[in-house]
Amino acid sequence: MFTIGLDYGTNSVRALVVRCADGAELGTSVFPYPSGHEGIFLDPSDHNLAKQHPADWLLGAQTAIREALAQAAADPDFSTEKIVGIGVDGTGSSPLPVDAQNVPLAIDPRFAGNPNALCWLWKDHTSIDEAARITETAGRLRPQYLAKIGGTYSSEWFWAKLWHCLNADPAVFDAAHSWVELSDFIPAVLAGVRRPEDIVRGVCMAGHKAMYADDWGGLPDEDFLTALDPKLSALRPRLYQKAVDASARAGSLCPEWAEKLGLPSGIAIAVGEMDVHYGAIGCGVDEGTLVKVIGTSTCDCAVVSADKEVADIPGICGIVKGAILPGYYGVEAGQSAVGDIFKWFVEGICQGDSALHAELTHQAASLKPGQSGLLALDWNNGNRTILVDQRLTGLLLGQTLHTSRGEIYRALIEATAFGARAIVERIVEYGVPVNRIVCSGGIAAKNPLLMQIYADVTGCEMRVSRSDQSCALGAAIGAAVCAGAHPDFATAQAAMTGLKDIVYRPIPVNQAVYQELFTLYRTLHDVFGGINPAADLGHVMKDLLAIKERQRA
Repeated sequence: MFTIGLDYGTNSVRALVVRCADGAELGTSVFPYPSGHEGIFLDPSDHNLAKQHPADWLLGAQTAIREALAQAAADPDFSTEKIVGIGVDGTGSSPLPVDAQNVPLAIDPRFAGNPNALCWLWKDHTSIDEAARITETAGRLRPQYLAKIGGTYSSEWFWAKLWHCLNADPAVFDAAHSWVELSDFIPAVLAGVRRPEDIVRGVCMAGHKAMYADDWGGLPDEDFLTALDPKLSALRPRLYQKAVDASARAGSLCPEWAEKLGLPSGIAIAVGEMDVHYGAIGCGVDEGTLVKVIGTSTCDCAVVSADKEVADIPGICGIVKGAILPGYYGVEAGQSAVGDIFKWFVEGICQGDSALHAELTHQAASLKPGQSGLLALDWNNGNRTILVDQRLTGLLLGQTLHTSRGEIYRALIEATAFGARAIVERIVEYGVPVNRIVCSGGIAAKNPLLMQIYADVTGCEMRVSRSDQSCALGAAIGAAVCAGAHPDFATAQAAMTGLKDIVYRPIPVNQAVYQELFTLYRTLHDVFGGINPAADLGHVMKDLLAIKERQRA
């Protein structure tokens, strides 16, 4: 038996055909979104805006799946009749306004060219003010809502984006019968669901992004939403009453889409999850394993048995029962920009391409830790964890008239590693076990320098997922369980996942220097992050120079 994983990323959608028996990947195809700039609608006058056209998703599903099936056909054991299910993951929170027939408003001629009728992509931060007001209101009226999401509601998340749409463009808000997350929308379309109320919603997106919990009856109550805006309260009944974990089924492939994709009608459609949550499953996540999916941003995922008590952890993206793996609490954290920072510097500032990425990586690898005298903060797209503040920005400290591009490139890599360490230390402090770290994504697979720096900075052994496409693989695993090819996720993961042979272990001499640099990083982090604004920064530049001189000696 075989399944298909559909991975909806920031710039493209990937289809992956996987054999259920052993996780072998028989065919894959990537479809870059054709609209906007690399699939994203931007606004030069507002760096917080980021939208996406849902028509790209639908065209991408059809194109990528057919191309992946054509590749898989080269295997003599494969046939489309052996496909038993499809799993879907997507970015989040990426909500989409739809009408009463589950048709995106972006396709309605009335809203042609209106970015507010598009998907509000995860990296859209135009709702910073609304997020702050949600945090303040929940702190007064419903502190339990905040306790499970780290204490702060983010502008990356569901309610803040809907409320900002209401404030910025009430015509679009009023026209929307409902709003659907990307990872819920695609399974519903494939299953032929015509009413938003009938869509099976995944608890990972609902719990981490929309303050959903069975403990308080689902979504935030109407009185709380009324305190924000009565129109949000009026919308609540048209959203959903129940969200489910990945053991449920989103539906079956409808005849219309079966014909479009060249697949058997009626095969299983798994419940959608966030890309990084299925990515964690594709990396073999279990209790004690922290999975880092490293891409444009980074998401850190861990699980703790639902039989245990899990403390509320300040500054993370949530602790949600049933998120990631059924039977576990899903713990999520992350960084708002990682690959995006490298892309900004190499392609935006240096006007380079992949060849320059490689050249600067080579230059950076020739440097010792601290040799550049530079220190950076990894907040070019705000701070997701542990400060949860999108008004924070990047910082580069210590440059001289002799600072090179390679030195800056290394400092930016180190900054993301320092941010990663801050996350690990926070969740471990609150009792989440981290016995090993498994990384996935193109950066993890292709950049040994970054992986070694992460090992040296965190002091943890770093492993790499066997699959370079762990999110799509995780979605395919979800489909395999949903279709009955495996009885449960543990069995499916044991059969379908693995690790590459390479292991990145901390180098003690590098660890010692990075401990000094991390101490300085936390000083900057706490001052500019508002934790300790009165701290003295007068020593930081001179400390960096002292480390630089020692490392160059």
